[in-house]
Amino acid sequence: METRNVVILGSGPAGLTAAIYTARAGLSPLVLEGSQPGGQLTITTAVENFPGFRSGVLGPALMEEMREQALHVGAEIRRDQAVKVDLAVWPFSIDTEEGSIRARTLIIATGASAKWLGLPEESLGEGGLYGKGLSACATCDGFFFRGKQVVVVGGGDTALEEATFLARLAEKVYVVHRRDAFRASKAMQERTFNTPNIEILWNKVVTRIHDPAEGRVTGVTLKDTKTGETSVLPV
Repeated sequence: METRNVVILGSGPAGLTAAIYTARAGLSPLVLEGSQPGGQLTITTAVENFPGFRSGVLGPALMEEMREQALHVGAEIRRDQAVKVDLAVWPFSIDTEEGSIRARTLIIATGASAKWLGLPEESLGEGGLYGKGLSACATCDGFFFRGKQVVVVGGGDTALEEATFLARLAEKVYVVHRRDAFRASKAMQERTFNTPNIEILWNKVVTRIHDPAEGRVTGVTLKDTKTGETSVLPV
């Protein structure tokens, strides 16, 4: 079984930063890219809070630079992902889709994934609407919503970034938020408020996505978090 000094799970900003540091320390790290090489920044647009880019940088371009830097300093990056890790033994045992590896040091940088609402209509299976007008990636699927009305759910930086991106393509963007204030950064809030075709629906949650019977998204049911009243928003 292959034994490595350092194995890093994940190839987003954290994983590649770890790879750069450990490679420069002469530890010959192995990065297992995981299911989304480059992490969530590969599906975002402009990154404006990363030092060194006063006009911002596109997420995919930033991650490609990080990847090339990690390779340049001696890291190995492998298109594989862990399916099981045993931390009760040392060196640690890692089962991957391609085989098994032992690691004297294991760095877990698996990052985050899209946060869903937990509604049955979000499934990929029968009756699900994922890929039929329902998406978790505006930069991936925004083209399909050109000239349409869309709904974005959330009040953090990710939601508002998706909303402002979609506003360039869609006729109208509704941002549904369960509270009466956003938790996003002030910069993202100002950009959202200053985008004329974005409408904020405060104190609302989505309880249903219509319409599996038609095989596509036709609207959402909203529930007011203060009054309990429900309404249907066609899109």
